[in-house]
Amino acid sequence: MIDVPLKRFEELVAEALDTIPANLAKVMDNVVVVVVDDPPEPGLLGLYTGIPLTERGEWYSGVLPDRIEIYRNPTLEICETEADVIEEVRITVVHEIGHHFGIDDERLHELGW
Repeated sequence: MIDVPLKRFEELVAEALDTIPANLAKVMDNVVVVVVDDPPEPGLLGLYTGIPLTERGEWYSGVLPDRIEIYRNPTLEICETEADVIEEVRITVVHEIGHHFGIDDERLHELGW
């Protein structure tokens, strides 16, 4: 396990977000990404909560933003180096953004995320 201070972990999440291709980033809509120390249930590194872009229709307006949570403590528990943390954060961020685009877990795992 490695210790990465909250501020540095937030920077790593921001850097992972910066790796999202511009053509995808520009179509992300009404979503916030936050760092949280601990998940609501064991074993989670990230969680997407919201209405995926593929399920939004004309009725979609005036709703709270979708939320992507990246969990710091479980990520640090499985990593030994900062390089490990960087890679795990990137994988988790891409995985949860995939959910925002309507991609389910099975397909994300097939794609390597």
